[in-house]
Amino acid sequence: MRILLTNDDGINAPGLAVLEDIAREISDDVWIAAPEEEQSGKGRAISLTHPVRTREVGDKAWAVAGTPSDCVLLATHNLMPEKPDLVLSGVNRGQNIAEDTSFSGTIAAALFGMQLGIPSIALSQSQSFRERGSLPWDTARAWGSKAIKPLIEHGWPGDAVMNVNFPDVEPDEVKGIQITRQGFRDESIIHTDRREDLRGNDYYWIGYKGKLSKPDAGTDLRAIYDGYVSISPLHVDLTHEVFLRTLRELWKS
Repeated sequence: MRILLTNDDGINAPGLAVLEDIAREISDDVWIAAPEEEQSGKGRAISLTHPVRTREVGDKAWAVAGTPSDCVLLATHNLMPEKPDLVLSGVNRGQNIAEDTSFSGTIAAALFGMQLGIPSIALSQSQSFRERGSLPWDTARAWGSKAIKPLIEHGWPGDAVMNVNFPDVEPDEVKGIQITRQGFRDESIIHTDRREDLRGNDYYWIGYKGKLSKPDAGTDLRAIYDGYVSISPLHVDLTHEVFLRTLRELWKS
């Protein structure tokens, strides 16, 4: 199996090294194309208004001066001699669950792989649930292949990607694996912090509050809160099916 690795944290991110360890438990034909710089929160952006440069950083490995989607596109069309059999994106520094999934560069890379007809999996390591700064990379490393090998063996629909999140607990404290649906937090955790520069001008940092919600059972949020690995099938169809039926009835009159 020819595996392409990418991420949104950048070519030097520790999570990419963890992902390579996971991938090499599955295959020895591993390729890497990751952003030159961090691209967190860039979602499904692709670079249309400027050229994208690449830099070879090792055997079968490139740094790409672009977005995660750029990385998958260039690797598939230009950098690799043949199309990959699998795209693995991550391991992200921080969870990608609930509404995070809509702007995650990690998941966007997997979605672009899916768009190119390649089975794709996004992987993320939850952090800072136990305490500020907690980030157990060994949990992703220990549970990565356990989570994705059965998926590879069984397969999944061509219009879906698999979203895997590891809980913020030590490897031997993981309670198991749960198949989940995307959750939704009961309040926003994104906040802005206004500051002032030395010339008296305002500028802003955008970030997250480390606040837990009260998610329903069966959601990715609940699984991560409870110490389980979460696996969710995601796709790009954003249609609100329930209200779609209401609208169709409205326009019948």
